[in-house]
Amino acid sequence: MNKGVKFRAYPNKKQQNLINQTLGCCRLIYNKGLAMRNGACSNGEKIGYSQTSAMLTDLKKQADFAFLKDVDSIALQQSLRDLERGFKNFFEKRARHPQFKSK
Repeated sequence: MNKGVKFRAYPNKKQQNLINQTLGCCRLIYNKGLAMRNGACSNGEKIGYSQTSAMLTDLKKQADFAFLKDVDSIALQQSLRDLERGFKNFFEKRARHPQFKSK
């Protein structure tokens, strides 16, 4: 017999701010990775997960993007993996071209 449990979390203000910041940073990284891949595609280059992951590391070192160090790095890497999966599905004719994420 399978059983399921439903629960609801009620984060406080500090936790809610961290969740919102994490989601915003993931969206930013996804969009930067998508722009990077689209630009390389128009130049005839091929970019994969490893190049976008290196881009993330370089962004974290810049002073303008220091806020990326405050959020969970695994969430940022997962957004790049999701982008990679989106392109893989697109090239295998299972989905549309990945779109930019908006708030």
